[in-house]
Amino acid sequence: MINYRAVCNGCLLSLLASVCVSVEPTFGQSPVNLEAIASVERQSSVQSADTTKSKAKRLQTPISEVRQLNSVERYLSDSSYLLWVNRHQNLIAQLSPATTDVLSVTDVKVNTTDKGIELILVTANSEKLQVLPRIQGNTYIADVPNAKLQLASGESFRRLNLVPGITEITVANTDNNTLRLTIVGKQSPPQVKLFDSDTEGLVFDVSTTASTLTQPRTTPQRNQAIELVVTGNPNNYQVPDATVGTRANRRIQEIPQSIQVVPRQSWEAQGAINTIDALRSVGVNQAFNSPTNGDVFTLRGFQTSNLLRNGLKDYAGGNRSGQSQLGNIEQIEVLRGPASVLYGQGDPGGTINFVTKQPLRDPYFAASMSFGSYSLYQPSLDISGPLNSEKTVLYRINASYISTESFIDFFSSQRYLIAPVLSWQINKKTKLTFEAEFKDQQQVPRTGLPARGTVLPNPNGRIPLSRNAEEPTDINNRHSVLLSYNFEHRFSDDWSVVNSFKVRSLSYRTNAANPVSLQTNGRLLTRTAQIYIGAPGVENEYDLDSHVVGKFKTGSLQHELVTGFDLYRDLSFYDQAQRTLGALNLFNPVYGQPAGRISSRLDQKTRNDQLGLYIQDIVGLTNNLKLVLGGRGDFVENKVTNFLNASANQRQPDQAFSPRVGLVYQPIQPVSLYANYSQSFVQNIGTTFGGSLFQPSRGTQYEVGVKTDFLSGRLSSTLALYQLTLSNTLTPDPNHSTFNVQTGEQRSRGVELNVTGEILPGWNVIASYAYTDARVTKDKDKVYAIGNRLVNVPDNSASLWTTYTFSKGNLRGLGFGLGLFYFGDREGDLRNSFSVPSYLRADAAVYYQINRFSIALNIKNLSNVRYFTPRTINLVYPEDPLTVEGTISWKF
Repeated sequence: MINYRAVCNGCLLSLLASVCVSVEPTFGQSPVNLEAIASVERQSSVQSADTTKSKAKRLQTPISEVRQLNSVERYLSDSSYLLWVNRHQNLIAQLSPATTDVLSVTDVKVNTTDKGIELILVTANSEKLQVLPRIQGNTYIADVPNAKLQLASGESFRRLNLVPGITEITVANTDNNTLRLTIVGKQSPPQVKLFDSDTEGLVFDVSTTASTLTQPRTTPQRNQAIELVVTGNPNNYQVPDATVGTRANRRIQEIPQSIQVVPRQSWEAQGAINTIDALRSVGVNQAFNSPTNGDVFTLRGFQTSNLLRNGLKDYAGGNRSGQSQLGNIEQIEVLRGPASVLYGQGDPGGTINFVTKQPLRDPYFAASMSFGSYSLYQPSLDISGPLNSEKTVLYRINASYISTESFIDFFSSQRYLIAPVLSWQINKKTKLTFEAEFKDQQQVPRTGLPARGTVLPNPNGRIPLSRNAEEPTDINNRHSVLLSYNFEHRFSDDWSVVNSFKVRSLSYRTNAANPVSLQTNGRLLTRTAQIYIGAPGVENEYDLDSHVVGKFKTGSLQHELVTGFDLYRDLSFYDQAQRTLGALNLFNPVYGQPAGRISSRLDQKTRNDQLGLYIQDIVGLTNNLKLVLGGRGDFVENKVTNFLNASANQRQPDQAFSPRVGLVYQPIQPVSLYANYSQSFVQNIGTTFGGSLFQPSRGTQYEVGVKTDFLSGRLSSTLALYQLTLSNTLTPDPNHSTFNVQTGEQRSRGVELNVTGEILPGWNVIASYAYTDARVTKDKDKVYAIGNRLVNVPDNSASLWTTYTFSKGNLRGLGFGLGLFYFGDREGDLRNSFSVPSYLRADAAVYYQINRFSIALNIKNLSNVRYFTPRTINLVYPEDPLTVEGTISWKF
C-alpha cells in the first residue's frame, strides 16, 4: 500500500515531492518556491517514468508498514498541502497521466477508528485511481476523474453524523467518469490521509479533533466494516436513484421521464398503514378507495393497476389480493406515463414499483406497536443480520399484523404479513437473493353509497355515511403466497446479467352484496348477492425476466445497453354466481335477507400469456447530452375455457410494438432538461355484437420537463408538461346494452411539479402540484359528449408533507409533522351527471426519539372534513373522518 499523498499517480507524487524538497522543511511555514515549480514542470516527463517504478515498489509494502511515513510523506500529510493543491489545480491536471479507462467502485465500507473513520472505496485497481483533493470551508472534497460508483443498490450514498466531528459523508457520480467524495467537518475540515490497498481498494483515513477526544482508543479489524445505506439516509426524503425507469439503477436526473421515489421514512412519519396513505404526498389518488378493493390508482387522469415488485409484474399482488401491506417495503417508485417499452401491456397513466427491504450486513432488530381510532392494533417486527462470519450470507424477516374496524357499520379487517429474505454473495461478482411473502386477509367487506343522499340531494335526507350496504355475514377473504429469486452476475465492470423469477399463488372468496341501483323513491337500494360455489377462486401468477446490462463505445459515443426478454402467465379459476337479494332501505336497514335464485353463473378458467422482447440504449452523445432509445415487441394471448358452455370458449391473440425516445441535456450539473415520446398498450378482451375482436388500446405520450437539484443535492424537483392520449377505448354499444364498441378516445394534458428532500438540516419535505385537463375527445356513437371530464380527476390537486426534527439542545430528538392535501372538484361518471366537491385535508404529527426508543402521535384529517371518492352514480365512497394513531418503536 502507498501513502495518501501519492495522489495523481506517480507523476504527481514526484512533482510534489520535488516541490517539498525545494521549499522550507515545514510545508505550511513559508511560501512555495515558484521557480522550483516551474523547474519541476519542465522536467516532469523525465521524472514520470522513475516515479512509476517507485510507486510499483511501494505497492508491495506490507500492511504493517503503511503507517511508517517517511519525511516526504510527512510534508504531504500536512493539511496545508490541500491548500496548495487548490491553488495549482491546472498544474496538477497537466501532470496527471491521461487515461481513458473509467474504473468501477463496486462497494463502500467504513471502519471506525480511534481518531475517526476509515472509508474504503472498493475497486480492483485502486492503484490506477487519480485523486484531486481540495478544501472548501469545513469540507474536504476529493474528485476521482477516472472512476464511477456502481453499487448494487445505487450510484450514490449520503450519511449524516457517522462519528462526532463529521456531519456528513457523500459519495456520488458527478458525470459518467468522475466520482466525488465529500466529507463535511462540524467545526473544521477533517484531516485525511490516503492509502492504496491491494486487497480492498482506496482507503481514506479521516480524523477530527472531536472524534479523537470522544472515540475509544481501539481500531477494529477491516472485516468489521459498517454498511452504508446508499439509496438514502434516515433523515432525508431525497432518493437520487431509481430502477423503474430503465430496469437498471440510475440517477433520476438522467432518465427522460417523471419519476418520484417515496422513501419509507416519509410514510412512517405520516403513520401510513396502506399504500394510498404512503403515496398521497406525491399526488397519487386511489381510483376507488375502499379497503375491500385492492390498489387501483389514478395517474395523469387514467386508472392504473400497473404494480411491480422489484421490477417484476405483480398485478395479482395488488388489486386482486387486497391492499398492499407496507411492512416489508423499503421505498415506492412512481413512474408517470407509459412504460410498456420495459414492462409490456399496462395502463398508460403510470407504473408503481414496490422495492422490498433487503438484508443488512450488521445485526439489526426493530419492533413497533401502533394503536388508534376504530380499534386499530398493529404490531410489527424487523430482524436482519449475517448468518456467517464472512457476512456473505444475510437474512431479513419482516412480520406485521393489522387489526382494525371503521366508521362504517360492522366493518372489520385483519391482515397478516410474514416476509423472509435470504441473500448469498457467492463471490465479488455474483449474488443470489431469495424472497418469500405470506399474506392473509380476513375481512368483512364494505362498499360505497349512492350519489343521491351523499353528494346529491335526496328527498329523504342524507344517508348516514356509516351505512354499510353489505350484509354483516359477508366476507372478503384473501390468502397469497409469493416465492421469488433474483440472480445477478457481473462479467466485468461493464457487463452484467440479471435473471429474476416470481410466482404468486392467490386464493380468494368474496361473498358480498353488490349495489345495483337506487330506486326512484330514493330509499331502497337494489342489490345482488355474489357468492363462490364450492372451492374459493384461485389465481396463479408467474413472471420471468432475464436481461443483460452492458457498456461499450462506438467511436466517440458511449452506450449503456439493456436488452432481454420476459415471460408472464396469469391463470385464474373460479365458479362464481349472482343471486337475487332483497333491496336495502338505506334509512332504516333490515339485514339478513335471504338470497334468492341464481340469476347468472360463471365457472371458467382464464389464461393470459405474454412474451416480450425489449431493448434500450442510453447513448452518451456528449458528457452532458444523452439520447434514450427503446423498443419492445409483445405477443399476448387471452384464452377462456367456460366449463358450463363450451360455445362460450374464446381465444384472443394480439401483438404490439411499443417505442420510447428520450433526450436528456444537462447544461450544468444540477439541472437536467428532458423530453420523451412513449407508447403503451392494453389488450381489450371480448368481441363486438357482430363477433369481431377488439384491438388493443394504445396510449401515446409527449412530455418535456426539467429536473433540478438544490442545496448540494439535498433537495430535488421535477417540473413536467405532458399530453397523453388513450385511443381505441371501449364504450357501451348504444344498440346492444350488454356489448361494447371501440370508438372512443380520451386525452389528458397537464403540468406537474414535485419537490422532495431536505430544506435545512432536520427539515424535510415531500410535495406536489398537478393541473390535469382530462377529457373525452372522441366518441363516434355519441355515448359520451365530447369534452366530458374523466372520472375522479380534479383540475387542480396539491399535497404537502413536511417534518422538522430538532438535532441539538434540550429539544434534541423532538419533531413535528404537517400534511396538507387538496383535491378539486371531480366528476363522478363519464356522463358527467354529477360531481363530488373539493376538499382540503390536514394531518399532523408529533414524535420524539431518544437513542433506540421513539414514540409518535399522528392525527389524520385534523379538521374532520368529509370527502368522497366517486366511482359510479351508485358507488360513492365516503372517506375516513378524524382519526388518531400512536406508535411506539425500538431499534437495536
